[in-house]
Amino acid sequence: MTLAMQRSFEELGAPLHQVPFCILDLETTGGSPADSAITEIGAVKYQGGELVGTFQTLVNPGMPIPPFITILTGITHAMVVEAPPIDEALPAFLEFLGDAVIVGHNVRFDLSFLNAAAMGLGYGRLPNRSVDTLGLARRLIRREVRNFKLETLAAHFRSPEKPTHRALDDAQATAWVLHRLLERAGTMGVTALEDLLQLPTARGSAHYAKLRLTDHLPRRPGVYLFRDRQGEVFYVGKAKNLRTRVRSYFYGDNRRSVATMLAELESIDFRVCATELEAEVTELRLIHAHRPRHNRRSKPPKASHWVKVTDERFPRLSLVRTQKENGLAYLGPFRSRRSAELVQTALWDAVPVRRCTTRPGSREAACAFAQLGVARCPCDGTMTEDEYQQVVEQLLSGITEDPALLLDPLAAKMTQLAGQERYEEAAWARDRYRALARSIRRRRAWQSMIQAGVVWAVDDEGNGAVIDHGRLVGSWSEGGSPPLLHPEDDRPWPETPPSVAAAEEAHLVWSWMTRPGTRLLDAFGPLGLPVHRIPDPVLLS
Repeated sequence: MTLAMQRSFEELGAPLHQVPFCILDLETTGGSPADSAITEIGAVKYQGGELVGTFQTLVNPGMPIPPFITILTGITHAMVVEAPPIDEALPAFLEFLGDAVIVGHNVRFDLSFLNAAAMGLGYGRLPNRSVDTLGLARRLIRREVRNFKLETLAAHFRSPEKPTHRALDDAQATAWVLHRLLERAGTMGVTALEDLLQLPTARGSAHYAKLRLTDHLPRRPGVYLFRDRQGEVFYVGKAKNLRTRVRSYFYGDNRRSVATMLAELESIDFRVCATELEAEVTELRLIHAHRPRHNRRSKPPKASHWVKVTDERFPRLSLVRTQKENGLAYLGPFRSRRSAELVQTALWDAVPVRRCTTRPGSREAACAFAQLGVARCPCDGTMTEDEYQQVVEQLLSGITEDPALLLDPLAAKMTQLAGQERYEEAAWARDRYRALARSIRRRRAWQSMIQAGVVWAVDDEGNGAVIDHGRLVGSWSEGGSPPLLHPEDDRPWPETPPSVAAAEEAHLVWSWMTRPGTRLLDAFGPLGLPVHRIPDPVLLS
């Protein structure tokens, strides 16, 4: 037998006045459930500040009660000898508890005994959420009281019930303290269960007062924008639950970057999204639009870079910042020149394509690359176009059709270097392999989406998306309807994304489309990949 799962209270977003609280206290024979047992259970249940139930019972612990416990609590062996044992008392208490949130003063102590008893009887651990008035007091009134004992807090809040080390009396005193603490928390913007559960870990700084800026945030997926005093967006983030995610910055996040952001924070905007995919794409677009200074890792580059196969008598590889129609093939775009150079080097390692830029036939002797045998360069005029065409065909076929033509030589080089125990060089070859494979994979995905045109798809959770040539143009959540969409004009599309922003969005969309459980509903054109797969070598660890 196991206990039912704790209800979510609308994913913990329920207002506090709607949440049932069971305030409890236990008396025991000692300090650990390993060698002690429960002697008394006392509890009161409140909802909306109103008492809805009371529970009290002595429990036969099945062991002697130590004299110092009797002196402390007044509970003697004679009082519990005819009391129900825990296997009779606990089921009755669990029925009283229901799905209420458990509250106690140093509640971990009480839960340790309750969970030990529940597991011993085959119920499993209690699934109920818990709130500790000790932790709340430390967070809310740490400068008002000399200590955080229940007796001190009850006196501070002038509780009509005095703690007596008897379970029901202490539970009633704890309930009074809880409600006074909830009043304090309410002035700080704590109005829902999730806020209360997080409150004890909240950062004790001046920035916590800014928690009120989150009051208007909904508990829905979307994107949030942090603005400073000048109204400038300095951070953009996404969330499954906007309110929960943004408020988490105030709850125990000690990163220096978070403290800096909270110091600058003046207002919060948000965009509600129908699905997580829409939130990811919206976040990406807003980052590229605003270039927020605190989105350092995802901050868009100032320029895009491509590796281009030039269209000339003897084609070569060139790094360019624009994609035009004067190239035989492109790979990219890349966020940095260094990333583009890594792929260029991988292609040089895979195919002996020309490296020098000297006019063919203008040198008396071959260039250094040709002399080393790493490239077939026509600079000395001894190579014909027909001979060089074999190199070009291998290069273009590897990019557009069969990646193994380019990747297998890199894998062989990794194996050779590793066999020679040149592990650092083997790691460099591995990195070049991965960079080239990734760029070819993304190029393939882009061209597949361009060929398909407009695509309607839905995932296993019922969330759908409309993708127009690699760009998200519509979405709907479970139970919604796909939006209507008119096809765009027949303008030519580039063979790779026109910018880093377009490439990153296309990658997000493609990753979602190819995720297990996502299925295609309709498309304007065929959606598929080339027959030849991208090989996965063994030496990639």
